[in-house]
Amino acid sequence: MKNFYEQFILGMILLIFSGIPLFSNAQTDQDALMMGHRNLCVAGMGGYTSWTNYWEGEFKRDNENIGRLSNTYGMLMLNYGVSKNLNILTSLPYVSTKASKGTLAGVQGLQDLGFYVKWRPLRRQLGKQKISVFGVGSLTTPSNDYNIDLQPMAIGLGGKVLSARIIFDVQRNKFFSTISAGYMHRSNVELDRPAYFTDRLINSYEVQMPDAGNFQLRTGYRGKKLIAEAFLVNMTTFGGFDIRKNDMPFVSNKMNSNSAGLEAKYYLNNALGFNATVAHTLSGRNIGQATGYSAGFLYTINLKSKTTQTATP
Repeated sequence: MKNFYEQFILGMILLIFSGIPLFSNAQTDQDALMMGHRNLCVAGMGGYTSWTNYWEGEFKRDNENIGRLSNTYGMLMLNYGVSKNLNILTSLPYVSTKASKGTLAGVQGLQDLGFYVKWRPLRRQLGKQKISVFGVGSLTTPSNDYNIDLQPMAIGLGGKVLSARIIFDVQRNKFFSTISAGYMHRSNVELDRPAYFTDRLINSYEVQMPDAGNFQLRTGYRGKKLIAEAFLVNMTTFGGFDIRKNDMPFVSNKMNSNSAGLEAKYYLNNALGFNATVAHTLSGRNIGQATGYSAGFLYTINLKSKTTQTATP
């Protein structure tokens, strides 16, 4: 018989996500899960975000020339366990944007190819508490020469991003808390025009991109078949400038946000799992106040034998 708490939490999650298909993040660069030795996880996912209000600097407003801006995406993700403490991951999303009003046409295409290395140097059992520390390094790079100069309709910011993240996780029985902090170094990007205006005129096609930091707090329940958590995410840009009054966003704007959400993973067996996520932007600067949903699946293959095995915390 399933554990009562697992049944109760799963029931609550199914109520929360009623009508929303299940989604999978697999094991990502942001969580405290590791793929087992010589296990390969193949994950497919889809998601939708939209907003009507946005922050122009610190001023919250809407824009009838855009109406509701929506972003639909799908992504393929692979995660391979080199060892129980070392994983390598890769991802490639396809993004489509659309505005409900105005003359701006939507854009669609493959976005940025990502490569990640996730290492767990410390895992200790202290009484009833299990403590783990992770380090993650990643590189994302545009998969093609997509247009970045039509914000907010563009599918991405272009440019390469080199990032490092540290994750600290504490689990007591089946309940856990995870804190992580990351730093993202962004390369300069190029426009298809010889000059542009930020807070001054710049006679160059090259744009200097500000670096950014990311902080996350996750807490919830982590069982053998079910993982359910709530999360808070802060994104802070180190530099950049505000959108000018009644102007379009620009690729090197300061883009800050605070968001919150819920996520659940449920494994049907040792191979197949599903995941669902919902998130909402609480506050921001030069970004839209978006609400997003994601859904998908993951399938784990144990390359050491004919059996399969899920990820382990």
